[in-house]
Amino acid sequence: MSSYRFTRVSIGFVLLSMALAVGSFVVRNAVHAATDDDTHKAARTAYNDKIAATYNYRYGKDHPFTPSNMTTDNGEFIDPKDFPTAQYCGHCHQAAHQQWRESAHSNSNRVPWYLKNVGLLNEEKGIEFSRHCEGCHDPIAMVAGALTQAGPKKRPYDADGITCSVCHSMQKNDLRGTGSYVLAVPAVLVDETGAPIHRKVSDLEILSHLDRHSAAVMKPFYRTSEFCASCHKAALPHELNDYKWQRAMTPYDEWQNSSFAKQSPLPFYVKPAVSTCETCHMPRETLTGKGDPGAKNGQLASHRWLGANSLIPAYYGYEDQAKRVREFLANSVFNVDIFSLERDGENGQPNRIIAPLGTVSYAVAPGEKLTVTVVIQNKGAAHSHVPEQRDMYESWTAFTVKDSNGKLIGQSGNLQPSGDLDPAAHSFTNRLINKEGTLNGQHEVWNNRVVAYNNTIQSGRSQLVRYSFTIPKDCTGSITITAAVRYRRFDQQFINFALKPNYQQPVLDMVTATRTINIGKTLPSTPDAAENPVWMRWNNYGIGLLDAQQYAASVSAFEQVAKLRPDYADAYTNVAIADIQWERYADALPSLNKALALSPDNARALYYLALIQRNEGQVDEAIVNLRKVAQQFPRSRDAHRELGFSLYQKQRYAEARTEYEAVQSIDPDDLAAHYNLSIIYRRLGLKEEANRQAAYFADQKDDPTASTFALEYLRKHGDIAQESVLWHTHDLDAHGKPTAGELTTSMLPSQQQP
Repeated sequence: MSSYRFTRVSIGFVLLSMALAVGSFVVRNAVHAATDDDTHKAARTAYNDKIAATYNYRYGKDHPFTPSNMTTDNGEFIDPKDFPTAQYCGHCHQAAHQQWRESAHSNSNRVPWYLKNVGLLNEEKGIEFSRHCEGCHDPIAMVAGALTQAGPKKRPYDADGITCSVCHSMQKNDLRGTGSYVLAVPAVLVDETGAPIHRKVSDLEILSHLDRHSAAVMKPFYRTSEFCASCHKAALPHELNDYKWQRAMTPYDEWQNSSFAKQSPLPFYVKPAVSTCETCHMPRETLTGKGDPGAKNGQLASHRWLGANSLIPAYYGYEDQAKRVREFLANSVFNVDIFSLERDGENGQPNRIIAPLGTVSYAVAPGEKLTVTVVIQNKGAAHSHVPEQRDMYESWTAFTVKDSNGKLIGQSGNLQPSGDLDPAAHSFTNRLINKEGTLNGQHEVWNNRVVAYNNTIQSGRSQLVRYSFTIPKDCTGSITITAAVRYRRFDQQFINFALKPNYQQPVLDMVTATRTINIGKTLPSTPDAAENPVWMRWNNYGIGLLDAQQYAASVSAFEQVAKLRPDYADAYTNVAIADIQWERYADALPSLNKALALSPDNARALYYLALIQRNEGQVDEAIVNLRKVAQQFPRSRDAHRELGFSLYQKQRYAEARTEYEAVQSIDPDDLAAHYNLSIIYRRLGLKEEANRQAAYFADQKDDPTASTFALEYLRKHGDIAQESVLWHTHDLDAHGKPTAGELTTSMLPSQQQP
């Protein structure tokens, strides 16, 4: 009994001793943590004061990082030595490091074409203006306070570009873009309270507390498209251009409005599941070489961020990345459909359209002039093509007609001996024009005044490209028509400036389609396995006609879809959309009623029904239907915007305010929201808020005089001016005859440089 009591007392003593030891350890660690935190804060303040002494605060001490929207957790600078290098992270995360090294993120601030362009900005305006660019391209230099006249000339951290510890130390962000994130001092471990540890930690500490390591470097919003919007959405503010606010790029907004996001009822096609930026650009990749503790079941979220940057891997010799970029772009973005032939009408009759090719019989003869319509569908990208800085990226349609002997009859979209694209080619680009009415060919966005035209294809939509040619009178056998979408990173003018004259980039064929037409009779053919079903071919054609403002033809095309798919509610809604844009509201109503009979409470049909109701003065009914749409799609900016306007019409200002504020939570720069809130706030007695919204609207609305610069440019460039016309035809008889020395290859060798 006494022995048992002694044992119990001994065990109790041991446990008490352990508890006291643990308590002492926790207290000691807490003391050390407090000391480390104080030391860290003092060091940061000292660094900030040192930089501030010589820093160019062009936009005031409260805005050290303007024209970028980025900032730090306390608004102060951060010592670049506080950022662990990519090599440090890579000693464990080997596979992720290797993928990152070949990515555009890793090379964001060191590629010569970027340095040449930002150097031009520095020369013309001053290094402080380049903060607009560097907030996304060189975040460590930004927070280090290096982008000032007294800044260091050599910055070793530039070699890492957007490094691991940049993305993984972001605390929060918003949807303004242009670097709209908050950066804190990185930490690879948090303590038991969740506070970041800023001292150096050993591998053993990390491996002993993997949960704390994950808490330090991963936040839930990192897995969202909104996270990517920090930089993959941008504007040109008046602080940069000394002019006014202009939208630069909107990949996030385009995604948010697309069927991939499933946040809007308005896209033409419905995707089965939500896809985010990470779904496409960070898919799980099976590891075959180097391992990585971040992998799950042998798969790692790809840190290649595959996209359309085909020049970085070619320039630096990243063969694996180059191969994967080619595979990523090939046949994943576009569907190309050589859809129809159009023949000149006889005796004053309308032209006869033969469509869809492959499904009907027809006959052509030598000497006959034909017009071919190619339908290009953006089926696989959740944003436009081309996205982002589309003024210097180059993608176009290459079109050829050959006889049965392979002799070229006509072509469009060839590369000339100089490397320049045929100026009459149909290219998916825009043209940035300055106040002199000339092209900003070196991507001088700070001098931009207007976009002359924009031929990009939005997600889920289609574009029509028309080519006419005459069949030679001596032609026999057949003719072969080929249409391809091609891409290279930059146009020749920019590459001549940014690298060197005649530098040859990789030219990628993203997708190619071919049809053979017999001289004489052509019979229907078996469709290719990858070809869209007939109803979808008509639907894509109708979408292209709609965007080309060919409303009568668009209605007819969508009616063909309804005949082929009478159970498809969107077919009738599409007919109504064409009628609405044609301002034939009464004609649209029966089509919407058919759509709703097939699919009651269909949000897409209800949205357009509400527009008709409001136009006819039935505002209360429109409000009811728009509320149904907003309930089904609470992140639909269109539903909230139209609901807000309808409520405004009924003088229900408090409710209208709620809807427009919802719009601004989705897009802080929505112009209609700025305008209407400036009125609504004033009527609610909120004068300060009204003035703020009015100022935003005044800065962000279009300059009505800027169109003169575009007209001046287009007047001098006839071939390019044709591309600004929504409905036009490329006449190969006039512009498509081949000349000696013209390049027609689909792939040019790259010049690899270390």
